[in-house]
Amino acid sequence: MEPVKQKIFDKVGECLTAALGVDRDEIKMESSLTRDLGAESIDFLDIVFRLEKAFGVKIPRGDLFPENVLSNPEFVKDGKVTPQGMVELKKRLPHTNFSDFEKEPLVSRLADTFTVKMIVEYLAGRETERV
Repeated sequence: MEPVKQKIFDKVGECLTAALGVDRDEIKMESSLTRDLGAESIDFLDIVFRLEKAFGVKIPRGDLFPENVLSNPEFVKDGKVTPQGMVELKKRLPHTNFSDFEKEPLVSRLADTFTVKMIVEYLAGRETERV
């Protein structure tokens, strides 16, 4: 891993340990926040708050975790994300890998796509903006 991303990963790990009460060694790049680390939707607010504090950045609402996409009938139908919804998710979350999710785009599975790597990639992009 690149040294910059390693530093970001280490700080993200500290934030997730504090927010989720998990052991630091449970946090891997590929860990899903919900499936592997037990995060619930309310935890996402705490995670964003801790990341902002640790990295000295403001993370705009919905920038890291999507908002309003799942409540839009153009983007969700019968419990599944529509093709138009996938386009919107990819546009809003370019740092997220949706390849597995696209095979079965159930709304209930969306949070499984939120990984430690997604956060690291997002913050690495933010670091680049600040340079």
